[in-house]
Amino acid sequence: MFRGTFTALVTPFRESSIDVSAFEELIEAQINAGITGIVAIGTTGESPTLSGDERAQVIRLAVARANKRCLVLAGTGSNSTHHAIAETRTAEKLGVDAALLVAPYYNKPSQEGLFRHFKAIADGTSLPIMLYNIPGRLAKECRNIVSIKEASGSVERVGELRRRLSETFTILSGDDSLTLPFMAVGAAGVVSVASNLFPSDVCALVRACGADDLKTAERLHRKFLPLFKDLFIEPNPVPVKTALGWRGAMSPEVRLPLCEMSEANQTRLRKTLEDFESKR
Repeated sequence: MFRGTFTALVTPFRESSIDVSAFEELIEAQINAGITGIVAIGTTGESPTLSGDERAQVIRLAVARANKRCLVLAGTGSNSTHHAIAETRTAEKLGVDAALLVAPYYNKPSQEGLFRHFKAIADGTSLPIMLYNIPGRLAKECRNIVSIKEASGSVERVGELRRRLSETFTILSGDDSLTLPFMAVGAAGVVSVASNLFPSDVCALVRACGADDLKTAERLHRKFLPLFKDLFIEPNPVPVKTALGWRGAMSPEVRLPLCEMSEANQTRLRKTLEDFESKR
């Protein structure tokens, strides 16, 4: 199920409210580019700053606009198991295809606590689940936990996960710049930030990797790498929203505690984007 390119969508704001038309146009652009799926209200979507009503609004908009033309995932994780179960059930009722669960943060559960947390959520929904991280036995004991978004930065870890897990359990890169090396050792795609800007190009990279077309994949990776890096010179999603704002796709507005990019970093990002566009 989780193979290909999944865009971690930004949430457009205008004057502190969700910009519905900009969000719908962003989704349409993703679908037109051949994206496999979209992730609503993930961390790139500034989920910690959204109210409960806004989270439900974003999910409804994503499901309705996608209209079964691509997969829709919702970020429903929390460091409260009770809250994560409720959020996942709400997303299921709203029609998403799957849930993406972040590992609990700040309260630092043990490995056994992590296992019980994720298992309780999996037992409370029929949705397929993608995890940010995974204790080894979850994949065996929870049939609907079927994928992991791997953002550790370790190629060795991806290779080890691929060795230990069944072929039906997929691994996706959680970092655009590691898509090529991760797919080389068994990952099946990427949850991408850069595809908010260049969905067709990121799809092309993933297709080349999946087809073992190393020459094309390396060429695309080299072309993309400076941009992949500079989209994280300030906290995500500030740079990608800034770039989308320059394009006229939406306001670059973010919510505190995030704020606008420094002038120096804006200058750097503009140059990187210009260099990238010149090579397309």
